[in-house]
Amino acid sequence: MIGKRMQDAINEQIKHELESAYLYLSMVAYFEAIGAEGMAQWMRVQTQEEVGHAMRFFDHITERDGRVELLELAKPLKEWASPLAAFKAAYEHEQFITGKINDLVKIAAEEGDHAANIMLQWFVTEQVEEEASTSRVVQMLGRVGDSGTGLLMLDRELGARVAVEPAAQEESAA
Repeated sequence: MIGKRMQDAINEQIKHELESAYLYLSMVAYFEAIGAEGMAQWMRVQTQEEVGHAMRFFDHITERDGRVELLELAKPLKEWASPLAAFKAAYEHEQFITGKINDLVKIAAEEGDHAANIMLQWFVTEQVEEEASTSRVVQMLGRVGDSGTGLLMLDRELGARVAVEPAAQEESAA
C-alpha cells in the first residue's frame, strides 16, 4: 500500500506530466501553424511520451491500492517568438520536471518507500535523456540561426523522430 504523502506527491506529478503533454501539444499546433511539420512531429512524439509518463505514475498508485486524483491543468502558452524560443521553453520545462522527479526521490527516501524509489529511478534516467535531447535541438537551432536552408534541414531531421513504445524501450535497454 502506498503512503498518503507519496500518493499525494505522485498525483501532483501526474498533473505535471499531463501539463507537459498539453504544453507540447500546444507546440505541435504552433509548429504546424508556421509550416514546421518536422518540429511538429518531434513535439507529437514528445506529447505521447509525456502521456506515457503520466500513466506510469497513474499505474504505480493503482497497483499499490492507492487512489489517483486528477488535478486541474494549467492552460499552456500557444505562441512563441520562434522555433528556438519554443524549444528553449521546452528545455526549461524539462529542467522543471527533473526538479520535481528529484523531489519525489527525496520523499521516497524519507518515507522508506522502496517500491516508489525503484519506479522513480527509471524517471531519473529518463529525465537525463529528456534534457539532453531537448538541449541538443536548442543548440542546433542556435547554430542555424535565421538560415532558411538550415531551418528546413533541421525541420526535416526532427520530423524523422518516431514514437517508441515503452515496452520496446525497456527491452532494448535490457
